Amino acid sequence: MIKVILADDHHLVRQGIRSLLEKAEDIEVIAEAENGLEAVKLAERYQPQVLVMDIGMPRLNGVQAAEQIRNLDLPTKVVILSMHSDEMVVRQAIRSGAWGYLLKDSVATELLLAIRAAQRGEVYLSPAVSKVVMTNFINGRTNVEAFSGFDSLSLREREVLKLIAEGYTNKAIADTLFITIKTVEKHRASVMAKLNLQDMAGLVRVAIKHGLIFLDD
Repeated sequence: MIKVILADDHHLVRQGIRSLLEKAEDIEVIAEAENGLEAVKLAERYQPQVLVMDIGMPRLNGVQAAEQIRNLDLPTKVVILSMHSDEMVVRQAIRSGAWGYLLKDSVATELLLAIRAAQRGEVYLSPAVSKVVMTNFINGRTNVEAFSGFDSLSLREREVLKLIAEGYTNKAIADTLFITIKTVEKHRASVMAKLNLQDMAGLVRVAIKHGLIFLDD
């Protein structure tokens, strides 16, 4: 039996996915999360084989959560659900430890395949996503990093960048991450220095480009 945790900030979406998975005889949904941080904590507690997670999650998005689960050396394989087929976002998800990347409009037909593939230790990409990645690779258009400094950001700095881009104040970020305002200011300065940026608009562009936030999720 493949034990699965579902993570999506929309209750109705989680219920729809749960209903789909409960029809499979080899899959059991053992818990649900409504934000990325909760998903990581549940994965650490229950250590399921697979975590199915929306990419545009509060607190931590799907990519950040996948990275934390990888860093915790958990056995859980993350399958990302997204509306976006942008190559850079897909590559970022895979680099961060995701074992699957599905477009939301293909969940009904592909989710079971992706879960079973992840459980076997195989990467699964929606055909539409795979086509974009492979076409750009073949044509030499692999847009690996438009902002070279992004890879140098620590996990905490990426968390701070996401919250800044979402419009959180320094105090709100400090309260959310349980750190001091001075520490937030230090991380903010470090992020701007590493990315060679001077304003809020630049930070938001980077956050969108690298899949930390999504305008239509």
